[in-house]
Amino acid sequence: MKSVYKNIIDSAQKEEKLLAVLIDPDKMAIEMVSNFIEKVNKSIATHIFIGGSTVEEYATEKLVSEIKRHTKLPVVLFPGSVSQITENADALLFLSLISGRNPEYLIGKQVKAVSKLGEIHLEVIPTGYILIENGKETSVQRVSETLPMSRANIQAIIDTAKAGELLGMKFIYLEAGSGAIHPITTDIIKKVRQEVNIPLIVGGGIRSKEQLDEAYKSGADIVVIGTAFEMNASFFNELV
Repeated sequence: MKSVYKNIIDSAQKEEKLLAVLIDPDKMAIEMVSNFIEKVNKSIATHIFIGGSTVEEYATEKLVSEIKRHTKLPVVLFPGSVSQITENADALLFLSLISGRNPEYLIGKQVKAVSKLGEIHLEVIPTGYILIENGKETSVQRVSETLPMSRANIQAIIDTAKAGELLGMKFIYLEAGSGAIHPITTDIIKKVRQEVNIPLIVGGGIRSKEQLDEAYKSGADIVVIGTAFEMNASFFNELV
């Protein structure tokens, strides 16, 4: 398979918008995979992201193996811990929670992952992860023991994203969180897009085709949708 990173870069340069479906291993039973992935394959989805804040050990590996049986879409790990790393996937977003100041999620868990990554063949993509308030507490906030950035302080969000780029991150991920009440605003997306020169991923709280299109128009290169599919299976029909 062509490098996931190279494919995303090529798409961004061509202004081709990408859609990732996020699947939480703790919320997707193995027996549900075949039917769910069939719908994903018929949609405009271009990637499948796998991960969650808290996932049982080996759940990710089993889920990825089953998903790979039913699709040719790239499967990218979006891990909340070292236990979610599996070489059965195509790539890994090597996340650093740059919006928070907990050293464990800035660099600690990344150091712990290095030995495991050295034993397997997996494309690793450094990603600056920015959590932005959405109207409710998220699992990322609870697990990481960090506060999301204020939606009102757009300059701080811009500066954080730019710092991530200058530190060598390959992607910037603007995250409202799973089940977010409010998605990332178009104003935030636009202003971050104006300042960073690397692909921009946006996720959390997007539940309609209109919101999806607005995120793309504002400058998102990849939009990630998870809860919308969990709560409303008919949403797939809007994206065929």
